[in-house]
Amino acid sequence: MSEFARVIRAGGVVLFPSDTVYGLACAPEDPGAVERLYRIKRREPGKAAAVMFFSLDPALEALPELGDRTRAALRRLLPGGVTVLLSNSRHRWPLASRGDPATIGVRVVSVPAIGATEVVVLQSSANLSGEPEARRLGDVPDSIRAAVDLEIDGGELPGTASTVVDLRAYEGDAMRVGSWSIARAGAVAESVIAAALGGQYHFDPAGYATMIREDITAYGELQEQLVASSGERAQRILDLGTGTGETAALLLQRHPQASLVGIDESPAMLAAAREALPAERVRLLAARLQDPLPAGPFDLVASALAVHHLDGGEKADLFRRVRSVLAPGGRFALADLVVPADPADAVIEGTPGYDKPSTVAEQLSWLADAGFDAGVSWTRQDLAVIAAVAIG
Repeated sequence: MSEFARVIRAGGVVLFPSDTVYGLACAPEDPGAVERLYRIKRREPGKAAAVMFFSLDPALEALPELGDRTRAALRRLLPGGVTVLLSNSRHRWPLASRGDPATIGVRVVSVPAIGATEVVVLQSSANLSGEPEARRLGDVPDSIRAAVDLEIDGGELPGTASTVVDLRAYEGDAMRVGSWSIARAGAVAESVIAAALGGQYHFDPAGYATMIREDITAYGELQEQLVASSGERAQRILDLGTGTGETAALLLQRHPQASLVGIDESPAMLAAAREALPAERVRLLAARLQDPLPAGPFDLVASALAVHHLDGGEKADLFRRVRSVLAPGGRFALADLVVPADPADAVIEGTPGYDKPSTVAEQLSWLADAGFDAGVSWTRQDLAVIAAVAIG
């Protein structure tokens, strides 16, 4: 048994290096040890702490009630500089869940100075409450160092506390796609969290139109070219990535007899779209592009600036699923960010890990494999509109 584990199991408090800042640890089910930790760092009694594991599998085993989607998210996020807020329906570790027993904060870290251990700890940063976190052992206040039972020197650490990610609503249900949010910015950037969770940023619907036009100066022309590629007299339309409903509104104008089903994974954006679109002609659903598509057949499937958030395999899979819900001869109009043939044409700044554009040639190949006759109807630097017709 390591000295770290021995002290924790004996009811002690340890000063240790995590993967972000120095922390204090004790047994999460030992009231005396927890109260002592709180007293050492002068932490308010009603404030919650996190439960920390030193490998992922024991964390998942300790929380068997987690849904499959949440468990998959944890495998993508952890171990790492993230604290995840999870629903705690069984009120586990009540000493850590002060003030909200239905929520638990969980960390999983890999710490070479401690090594592999099955011990679980309640942890908090090794600073006096409200003071800066400690990057080095020497940064820890003398009063804390004198009060602990063991201190472990892990050298200089990154020095930024973990990013707190709220996954309590991530599981969703049969009618609603789950959501996540950043509760505290920290060691892991939001773009990295978004890439791991397959979710989109929480754009402000009120400012989205202004923002997108500032980022993409040809946005208006892109929309016009998408609508021009959508054919004539569609009766049933599927809009992928509806957002605030701008593309959907243009498509409904172009096809006055059509009804439209729109999907987007952001409830806030869909709420804005509902305000903007005619309710009698539109049905909006919360869903990701990776989820099963609404039942067809559709005469037209359209998407503007949404598919580039999928990687290559996900795009190819989406194109196959689009073909399966299109009527024979139906159209797929795709307007999106692409990887241009000339690197000098890559003028739109993307977010690494979140924006995953592909080349036009790759997408034409995936469309052909899916059963489309596809071609490019418009390009402007790193933007393109592809028009595809379902074969057979």
